[in-house]
Amino acid sequence: MRVLLDTGPLVALLNRRDTFHSWSVEKAGTLEPPFWTCEAVIAEAHYLLRATAQGNRRLIDLLGSGKIVLQAAESDSLVRVGDLMLKYANVPMSYADACLVYMAELEESSIFTLDSDFRTYRKNQKDILDLLIPR
Repeated sequence: MRVLLDTGPLVALLNRRDTFHSWSVEKAGTLEPPFWTCEAVIAEAHYLLRATAQGNRRLIDLLGSGKIVLQAAESDSLVRVGDLMLKYANVPMSYADACLVYMAELEESSIFTLDSDFRTYRKNQKDILDLLIPR
């Protein structure tokens, strides 16, 4: 089963001052790379790491290591991602979250996240997502 990486644990892995750094490092150590993610997660992480010393450099290095695989968006996926964002507009669902839910719909996956909103989201209209999330 592949692991989909959300922004929260990605940033926590690269920022030792993050509240969830230890948990993210420990959890990642139990998982088999590569982790899969989308460009929206990488964009969010770059933004959140902008003030962290060497944060963006470490993110670029991590991407180059092969431990993270980017799944590029295609035209038809954007329609489904948009539909998900509309369905969960009351949460609200971010573009990155919608991309990860869409990716989970395509292939059996666990989502490595800190975001409790994923407990609300459903794949394929009704199926609960498998989450790797702090209790």
